[in-house]
Amino acid sequence: MNPEPFLQLDRVIHEKGRMAIMSLLAARDELSFTELRDSLGMTDGNITTHIRTLQQAGYIGVTKSFQEKRPLTTCSLTPAGRKAFESYINLLEQIVKQNKS
Repeated sequence: MNPEPFLQLDRVIHEKGRMAIMSLLAARDELSFTELRDSLGMTDGNITTHIRTLQQAGYIGVTKSFQEKRPLTTCSLTPAGRKAFESYINLLEQIVKQNKS
């Protein structure tokens, strides 16, 4: 077994919570903070930390606005985030295929 592909996994995405956020955002144009939090069963603090990490890596964009006089935070993948997630998924597929025999 070649360990090299494992060493290439993006550590920012590879963490379970961040991978879940990236997966949800890859399927939708954008999701609100509340939708992400509730879908993943995370606490406000936990998801905030993961969103901040992904945002600092340039993988997601965060938009703050108001809807019916209430604050609304939405998240979406950036082009760099979409590319990084696709590369991550492709690498996982390679690892699975490599170890299938």
